[in-house]
Amino acid sequence: MHSLLYGLRVFLILLLLMAGQKVAGQKVGLVLSGGGAKGLAHVGVLKVLEQNNIPIDYIVGTSMGSVVGALYAAGYSPQDIEDLVLSPKFQYWVSGRQLEDHAFNFFSLDPSPAALRLPVSLKKNIQVQTTSGLVSDVNLNYALASTMAAGGAIANYDFDKLFVPFRSLTAEIFTRQQVIQRNGSLADAVRNSMAVPLAFRPIRQADGRYLFDGGLFNNFPTDVMRSEFKPDIIIGVNVGDVSYKKYPHEKDDELLGSSLIFLSFDVADTLAVGPNGVLIQPDLEGFGTTAFDRAKELIDIGVKSTQEKLPLLKQRIKRQEDSVALQQRRQAFTKKAPAPKFTSVKIQGLEANQHDYVRSFFLKKGGHYTITDIEEGYYRLAANDFFKGIYPRIKYSPEQGGYELSLDARQSNNATAEVGAVFSTRPVDNLYVGLEYRFLNRVLYTIGANANIGRFYAAGQFGFRVNMPSPLPFYIEPSVMYSSLNYQDVSDFLDRDATSTQVRQRDFKVGMQAGISHNFRSRFVFEGAWFSNEDEYANNINVSSDDVLDETDFQGVTAALRFERNSLNRKMYSTRGHRAVLGVRGVTGEELYDPGTTSLLTEGRSARHQWLQFSATYEGYYPSKNDKSSWGYFIEGMLSTQGRFSNYRSTLNVAPAFSPLPDSRTLFLDKYRATRYAAVGGRFSRKVLTKFEWRTEAFMHLIHAPYEEGPEQQALRAQGFDRPRLTASTGLIFQLPIGPAALQVIHYDNDTNRWNVFGHVGFLLYRARTLQ
Repeated sequence: MHSLLYGLRVFLILLLLMAGQKVAGQKVGLVLSGGGAKGLAHVGVLKVLEQNNIPIDYIVGTSMGSVVGALYAAGYSPQDIEDLVLSPKFQYWVSGRQLEDHAFNFFSLDPSPAALRLPVSLKKNIQVQTTSGLVSDVNLNYALASTMAAGGAIANYDFDKLFVPFRSLTAEIFTRQQVIQRNGSLADAVRNSMAVPLAFRPIRQADGRYLFDGGLFNNFPTDVMRSEFKPDIIIGVNVGDVSYKKYPHEKDDELLGSSLIFLSFDVADTLAVGPNGVLIQPDLEGFGTTAFDRAKELIDIGVKSTQEKLPLLKQRIKRQEDSVALQQRRQAFTKKAPAPKFTSVKIQGLEANQHDYVRSFFLKKGGHYTITDIEEGYYRLAANDFFKGIYPRIKYSPEQGGYELSLDARQSNNATAEVGAVFSTRPVDNLYVGLEYRFLNRVLYTIGANANIGRFYAAGQFGFRVNMPSPLPFYIEPSVMYSSLNYQDVSDFLDRDATSTQVRQRDFKVGMQAGISHNFRSRFVFEGAWFSNEDEYANNINVSSDDVLDETDFQGVTAALRFERNSLNRKMYSTRGHRAVLGVRGVTGEELYDPGTTSLLTEGRSARHQWLQFSATYEGYYPSKNDKSSWGYFIEGMLSTQGRFSNYRSTLNVAPAFSPLPDSRTLFLDKYRATRYAAVGGRFSRKVLTKFEWRTEAFMHLIHAPYEEGPEQQALRAQGFDRPRLTASTGLIFQLPIGPAALQVIHYDNDTNRWNVFGHVGFLLYRARTLQ
C-alpha cells in the first residue's frame, strides 16, 4: 500500500512537471490582418495584451497589420506606437500632404494658375502622360526608412533577430504569388506590404520586381504563421472583410460603392486561428479604410474588443510574460542601436554625370551627415519635380561605422505641360497654358513659356533658368514678360456683355532675376529689368464708344531685392502654413502723357520720375486639433516715395494696390490704391457639409496722405490719414481637382463695387505688375 501511494505521488509530480514545462514552453503567435486605417485597432490590441502579461513570441502581418507589427517587432512599445499614430505628423504620412517645416520651394515659390501639370514625352510622337490619383508617398517613404532603421540594424536585417521574430506578407501580381519577407530592409518589407493598388505606388525591388499589398492574396495570414513559426496558440486579429454567409440583400446597394476594394482583397476565414486559437474581430462598422483621422476611436475599439476576449485568452494561454522583464528586454534591444550618423549618400537610377547635382541637396557638416542633414536633403530633392520615384533606403555599414543613405530616383520627362482655367460669374474667364523643358547635366537648365488667354486678362512669359548646385544654391533667369488687364464696369454679376472699358493696363518687361537660398525653404531674389508700361483710361465714370481714352506711357529701369517664404498648403484659400514677402524696389523712368477726349488737358507732356518702394506682407494660419476649422491672420504694409503723374487717374494707375481677396485684382478700386498704407485682417474657415468649407475674411486698411482728385483732374495729396476702410467676404469653398470652386458675398469700402456676389471655379491668380 505504501509503495502504491509513493508511486501515485511520483506520477502526479511528473504530470505537474510536464504541465509546467508545457506552459513554460508555450509559444504564442500574433497575426495582424490588413484593413487600411482600420488596422489602427491593432494598437489597442497590443496595449491590452501587454497590460495583461500575455506573451507575444511571433508576429505576422499584412498591409496595416505589417506596419503595426513591424513597429512592435522593432522594439517600439504599444504606448510608443499609440503616441506615433496620434501625432499630427502621422496624418501627413498617410495623407501625402506637404509638411509645413519641409516646404522647400526654392525652385517654384510663385504659384501658377495651372490645375494640371503633365509630363510630356518627346521621344517619337508627342505624348501627354497623365498622372494617377496616387497618394504622394514622399512623407511615408522617409518616415518608414527612418523609423525602422534602428531595429533593422540591430537585427542585422534578419527578421528572426528582431525584438520579436516577424514576417511581412506582400504580393507579386503578375504571377499571382504571395511573397513572405523574412530579411532585408524592414522599411521595404512594410512599404511593400502596404502598396495598395490605386492608393500607394509599388516600390521596385533589387531583383527588378514590383510588389503590392499582401492583402490581395492573403489578408489574414494564419497559414504563414503556422508554416514559419509553428506556435502553440495563434491570436488572430482581423480588421478586414469577411465573406457573407448569404447574399446581403439589405446592404448590397450600400456595399456597391466599395465593391472594387471588396473584390480586390482576400477576405478572412475566421476559423483559421484553429480550435485552440483566439479570434479578435473588432466591430468597425462605419469606419472606412481611409479613416486615419479617427485613430483614437480605432485604438479604443481595439482595446475594447481585446478586453472582451481576455477570459478566453487567459484560459488558453497559461504562460505569462513578466512586465518588468519584458521592459528590460526591450530596453536592452533598443540600446544596441547604432548612433544616427551617416557616412555616405548613394544615388541610383540616374546618369553618372547627374549624381553630383543630386548630392548637392545634402549638406554635410564636418566629416559625416547628421540625421537632420539627411532629412533636409531628402525633402529638398523631393520638392524638385524634375525627379520622380524617389525612394530612400537606410542601411547600417559596420565597415564604415555609420549608416548610408541609398536613394532610388528617376528623372521625370524633360518636358512638362501645364493647363488651367477660370470660370467666373463676371467676365474674367481665363485659360492658362504652359510648356517647360528641362535638361540636367551637372547643372539644371529650364526653358519655359506660358500664356494666359482671356477677355479681362492676357499675359505671356518666356524664361531661361540655370540652377547651380553649390553649398549656397542659386539660380539665374533672364526672362521676357507681357501682361494686359482690361477693367470693365460690370456691376451686375450676371451682366457678361458689358463693353465700357474704364482702364486698360499693359506691361512689358525684359529682365534678369537671380535667387539664392541657404536652406531651400526661403530665398532672396535680386531683379533688374527694363520696362515699358502703357495705361489707357477715362477720367470719368460714364464713357461712350466715341470717347478717346487718355494714354500714359512709362518706360525705364527698375531693380528690386525681395525675401520670400511660402509654406501655405494651397495656392488659394489656405488653411495652414505661413507666407512672408519683404521687398525694396527702386524705379526710374520717363512718363509720356497723351490726353484723350475725357481730359481737361489738351496737350501732352512728359516728366521724369524716380522713387523707392518698401513693402511687407505676412500671413499665417492655425488649424484646430481636429482639423475641422482654421484661424488665420494677415498683415501688409506699403511705403513708396512715388510722386504724382500728369493727372489723378494716371497717378492711381501706377500706385500700388491693396488686393486682400482673390477677386480684388479683377476690380479697379480707387480707395484701395495708394503709395502709403497699412492693413490687418483675419480669416476663419470651417468644414461644413462634409466636403465644403465656410470661409469668412475681414480686413481693415488705413491710407496715409491719400490721393484726391483736384478740380483740374490733377492728383492732390491729402494731409494725415484717411478713415479706416473695411473689406469683408463670406461664402462656401469646395476644392475640386481643377481648382477651388467658390461662391461669396463680398463688401468693399469703395465708392463703387460696395457689394458683390462673386463665384468662380479655378485658380484666380495673376502675375504681379512690373513695378509691384
